[in-house]
Amino acid sequence: MSANPQTLPAAARWGLASLSLSMLMPSLDTSIANVGLPTLAEAFGATFQEVRWVVIAYLIAITALIVSAGRLGDLFGRRRLLLAGIALFTLTSLLCGTAPALSWLIAMRAAQGLGAAIMMALTIAMVSETVPPTRTGSAMGMLGTMSAIGTSLGPSLGGALITALGWEAIFLINVPLGVLNLWLAWRYLPADNISAKAASQGLDISGTLLLVITLAAYALALTTARPGLASVSLLSIAVLAAGGFIYAETRASFPLVRLTMFCDPALSVSLTVSTLIASVMMATLVIGPFYLSRKLGLDPINVGLVMSVGPVLSALSGVVAGRLVDRFGASHMVAAGLFAMTFGAAGLAVLPPLFGIAGYIAAIGLLTPGYQLTQAANNTALMTGVPADQKGVVSGMLSLSRNLGLITGTALMGAVFALASGTEITIAQPEAVAGGMKVTFLMAAILMCMPLAMAVRTSRLARKQPA
Repeated sequence: MSANPQTLPAAARWGLASLSLSMLMPSLDTSIANVGLPTLAEAFGATFQEVRWVVIAYLIAITALIVSAGRLGDLFGRRRLLLAGIALFTLTSLLCGTAPALSWLIAMRAAQGLGAAIMMALTIAMVSETVPPTRTGSAMGMLGTMSAIGTSLGPSLGGALITALGWEAIFLINVPLGVLNLWLAWRYLPADNISAKAASQGLDISGTLLLVITLAAYALALTTARPGLASVSLLSIAVLAAGGFIYAETRASFPLVRLTMFCDPALSVSLTVSTLIASVMMATLVIGPFYLSRKLGLDPINVGLVMSVGPVLSALSGVVAGRLVDRFGASHMVAAGLFAMTFGAAGLAVLPPLFGIAGYIAAIGLLTPGYQLTQAANNTALMTGVPADQKGVVSGMLSLSRNLGLITGTALMGAVFALASGTEITIAQPEAVAGGMKVTFLMAAILMCMPLAMAVRTSRLARKQPA
């Protein structure tokens, strides 16, 4: 699990192994429970509407709490809080696997989401403290690989565990991994070095609560509520809470998020890039199966095989992407990655109608490595310039921007696809599905042009600066 075993000291290698596990475990649990929903519904005598909260509770908790988790790490020590997050995740995994009732399982999944939020926020923040600066890009690429492996491995591993051992195993698998990770983190992660400035600051309780309400309401509106009064009400709550949050932050002595940070173009551009690229990648997961099955006529097995190409390429290209960042510089590689993603998105609109499955795979083969390169470079560029007492909260915002991109991409790109198809997507004719696919990914390519232009400008400025 090391970014480059030949150059990293032993302590850094094992520390990076702990950070890799801290990214793998929450990512695995994002997808592993999905395949178990039918079994859980049968085991607890529940409906799908009830049992889906096993997944939703986990995702909402991560989205709502990840920025706050990062800030707590800045205030009280990132290593200390990461150890607590790993312990909480491991304990709640055990409690999920022994849940006597569905309500208990859902509650423990929400608590598990808190542990996951801590792990995901602080993992990126601790990279610069764990590995030498010259290996930061490789480490970021490794974390991207672990995230891709966890997300893509979840469904197949979950299905195998349920078949062999029962639904409990999809949660209990985390217990030995968590115990190992706890030991690695305790033994090899560098000790906390909390600055006097950070130690003197208090927790912004009102800002924390308002941000949690904002993010939870927004995520609920896009993931659970059907269009209508419920979704409008939740979005209204999100807007009101967001307004309250901004007001509270302008008056707080020690704000959760310093709003002046957004005046920094590097932060604003990085968060925008993270959101947009996640939205585009989510569109491939939402729209791809419909195109492959309804337009190209593939059966479910072959749809799954073609859809697995993206995650496999993502896992294989993460470390390579990180090494490219270390060698050529983050700003240049952000531009290169966005360039590949833009042409990959355009390729999904143009190539499949011409070349069928081969065209689809070719476009994915450009889009997915481009995503990994952009993500590794973007994370490296942002985190290397962040003050030590703000690394946790900025890392949390970076992870949040990705999660919001995934949620928004599902809703927005799905809506564009449905609108462009001209009818209910489940009954749409093949040509209507093809038209929807073309419009959606042409729009995605156009969206990518904005951050691409920013990245090209930044890359040119970096090239002109003296070494």
